[in-house]
Order: sequence, then structure tokens, then C-alpha cells
Amino acid sequence: MSRRCEITGKGPQTGNKVSHANNKTKRRFLPNLQEASFFSAGLKRSVTVSCTTNGIRTVEHKGGIDAFLLGTAPTKLPVRLRKIRKQLVAKVGKPAPGPKKPRRAVKAKAAKTA
Repeated sequence: MSRRCEITGKGPQTGNKVSHANNKTKRRFLPNLQEASFFSAGLKRSVTVSCTTNGIRTVEHKGGIDAFLLGTAPTKLPVRLRKIRKQLVAKVGKPAPGPKKPRRAVKAKAAKTA
């Protein structure tokens, strides 16, 4: 099992352990991984995910595992969650596209100098 969050993609980082004498030795900072179980209303079953505490908060903020999976592009999900998303789309249907964000007006440099 890899030490990587299936929701956010966070993984181990490297750094230095610095002693009082300022000696530096390599160390690893591991993510706070938890085995979280989310209930999918569309699939009518629990989905177990290995994710960080930040990933759990992200799923809850989006409105549950169903809303998170349908609102995330399949290319940004790991293979296991892509399969679950595919099952969810087959049962529930495709998500409605969200409102388009208006583009910011690009001001011309000539107008700025005049």
C-alpha cells in the first residue's frame, strides 16, 4: 500500500532533521493517512478510502463522496476511484454541468498608458 492520499494526492515529503549542534540528517515527513469509510447514497454501499484528514474534510465540504466523485474530472482521480465514479455515473447519471465562469476582461496596455 502506498502512502498517498486517494483524494488529494498528498504523499511523503523529504527534509532534514536538525540537531541542537546544527547537524543535518535526512528524514521523511509522512502524511496523516486514515482509512475512511464514506456512504455512497447512489451506490447504496460504503466506499473505503485511504486518505488524509484534509481529504476527509474536502469530501465532507463537497457534500459527500457522491458529490465529490461526480464533481471531479476522472483524469484527476486514481484508478480505483475512477472505477467507483464510473459505477456511480451508470447508476445515477452524468452530473449536470456547473455554471460557466465569466472570463475577466483583458485591458489593453494602450488604454492604460493613455
